[in-house]
Amino acid sequence: MSHKITDVQKNREVTISPATRFFTETVEVGRLSALSFFEAGVSLYKNERFYWQNSDKTLTLVGIGHAYTLSNQKKTNRYMDISEKWKQLCSVLIKEEKDVDPILFGGFSFDEENRRNSEWDEFPSAFFVVPSFQMKIEEGRTLISINMITDKKEAAEDFERLREERDHLIHLAQVEEFDFTDSNAILSTNERNKEHYLNAVENVTKSIRNGKADKAVIARVIELQFEHDVNDVSVLHSISNEQQESYHFGLQKGNSLFFGATPERLIEIRDGKAYSACVAGSIRRGKTAAEDRKLGEELLGDRKNREEHQYVVGMISSIFESYCNEVRIPKAPKLMKIRDIQHLFTPVEGKLGQEVDIFSFVEALHPTPALGGVPTDVALKIIGEEEGMDRGFYAGPIGWTDAACNGEFAVAIRSSLIKEDHAYLYAGGGIVADSNPEEEYEETWVKFRPVLRALGGKLNG
Repeated sequence: MSHKITDVQKNREVTISPATRFFTETVEVGRLSALSFFEAGVSLYKNERFYWQNSDKTLTLVGIGHAYTLSNQKKTNRYMDISEKWKQLCSVLIKEEKDVDPILFGGFSFDEENRRNSEWDEFPSAFFVVPSFQMKIEEGRTLISINMITDKKEAAEDFERLREERDHLIHLAQVEEFDFTDSNAILSTNERNKEHYLNAVENVTKSIRNGKADKAVIARVIELQFEHDVNDVSVLHSISNEQQESYHFGLQKGNSLFFGATPERLIEIRDGKAYSACVAGSIRRGKTAAEDRKLGEELLGDRKNREEHQYVVGMISSIFESYCNEVRIPKAPKLMKIRDIQHLFTPVEGKLGQEVDIFSFVEALHPTPALGGVPTDVALKIIGEEEGMDRGFYAGPIGWTDAACNGEFAVAIRSSLIKEDHAYLYAGGGIVADSNPEEEYEETWVKFRPVLRALGGKLNG
C-alpha cells in the first residue's frame, strides 16, 4: 500500500471548528488475533499503536494510527480538559446504529507537580488518542472500525482510502505469520540509587512515626540495556501469557512503549454502574499449595497490611458514596492471587446517581492510598522530597472511554517504559510506621518479577 494513505489523517490535534465532522464505520470480521492486528500496523504506524485487554479477558482493544490526539501539560484541570475535548469531538460524531462507538485511549502522569528530566520527557501530563483503525473483540465478535475526523467538505475520497488501508491491515493480520518471540540478550542491569531508596524508606518511616503522615508509597526503578531494540509486540505477547489474571496494556508515544500487566482496576463505568477495586497489602506466593494457603492466611491476619488495605477502602468508598447510589462494599477483604504475589482485595460497586463521566472518577480516585499514601497531599509531598525520581505514567491512570460514556481505567503498576534498546522497570510499596527498609526492598523485587520475566530477565533478589 502507498504511504500516502497516512496523509488522510494529518489533522492530529486541531481546534474543533464548526466544519469538523467525526466519521466512524465498523465491519465485523472472523476470528483475528489482536496482536497480529497490532503488528500488521508496524510498517506505517510503528509508533502510533495501543493495546488493552481487561482482566477477565472479555474485552480486547487495539488501536492503529492516530485519527486524533488529545493531550495537555496542565498541572490542574488536566482531567476535565481531556473530558471536555472528548465531549466536543463526540458532539460531531456521525455513525450508523450498527457502528461501534469510537474509543479514546490513553493515560495521565502520576503527579504533574513532581516531574523532572528523565526517560519520560516526551510524555505530557495527559496523552490520549482516537485510533484511525480500531479493533474491538467482545462477546465472541471481532469488530474493526475506521475513525476519521476532518473539516473537509468533501471527505468521501479520503474515507475510501482508509477503507483500502483497513482491508490491507485485516488481510495482513489474517495471512502473515508473525513471530512474537524475540531472543534479545540483556547486556546490563542497573539498580538506580539503591542506597537512596533504602534511605528514603528509613526517612519516611521516621516521618510517619513522628505523625507527619499515616502512609506514603516509595518506588524505585531498575534499568535494563539490551543487545538490540526491544520488540514491542513480543513484550506484549509475553506479558499477556505471563500474567493471565491482570489488565494488559501498551501505549506508544514517539519511540517509547509504556506497557504492563496490572492487577488493579481504578474505575469501570458500564451501563450506568460504576465499579472499582481496593487492592493493597501483599505477600509472596508459596512454593506449595499448603505454603501458599498459610501465607494467604498470614496476609489476611497481618495488622500492617490490613491497615494499609483499609486506607484504600475508606478513600474509594467515600468517593463512591458521593457519586453513586446503592453502594455495595464487602465488610472484609478476600485474597487476589496472581502468579507472583497475593493481594488483599475488596470490590466496590455503585449505581451512578448523577451526570458524571469517567474522568470525574479518575480525578477523584487518583492517586489511591495504595500508590500515594494517607493523607494524599502530605504523602505526595513526601514522595516528591524522598523518592528522587520521575514516575512518569507509572502508577498513573491508564485506560479508555467511548462515545457512549462507558470505559475503564486501571492503575499502571507492574509496568515498564521501553525506549529502543533500554527498558525502565518500576515498583514500590506502602511505607508505614513499622516498615523495614530491607523487607520493603525485597518486596519490590517480587513486584518487578512479572515485567522482568516478560523481558527475558532473571531475578537478582
